[in-house]
Amino acid sequence: MDSNSEVFDLLLRVLRDLRRSCDTGAAQVGLTISRARVITRLSTMEGATQAELAQALDIEAPTLKRHIDWLEGQGYMERRSVDGDARKRALFLTEKAQSNIVRRFMQAARVQMLEGIPDEDRIVLQRALAKMADNAAKVGDSWRQ
Repeated sequence: MDSNSEVFDLLLRVLRDLRRSCDTGAAQVGLTISRARVITRLSTMEGATQAELAQALDIEAPTLKRHIDWLEGQGYMERRSVDGDARKRALFLTEKAQSNIVRRFMQAARVQMLEGIPDEDRIVLQRALAKMADNAAKVGDSWRQ
């Protein structure tokens, strides 16, 4: 197997295993990893609109709306009117979302994923993954040439 195939297969394995492990952990606090990610991201940008949060998460607005509807229904977040614009609603976390258990879960997931990887390797990994993310956006077109 060539090295490109090995890297690609390893990346797919990491993604699959990460998703499985994180979904299991998130379920223990009553969430999915996608919903936990919405909470985590909103915690850094309280008062954002749905469009702003969707852009920050790099997901489609209808997908985010489903997450927000569920999270609001479960008491994790609330929508508030934006002064001066009756159409816009700002998003805020509730006390439940800001609880230590949700934060501890997300922090533990990040720490465990990078456990045993030296800081200098993390910097290289971050650059490589950023480049791979850019390249992934082009994959659909490149094979036809």
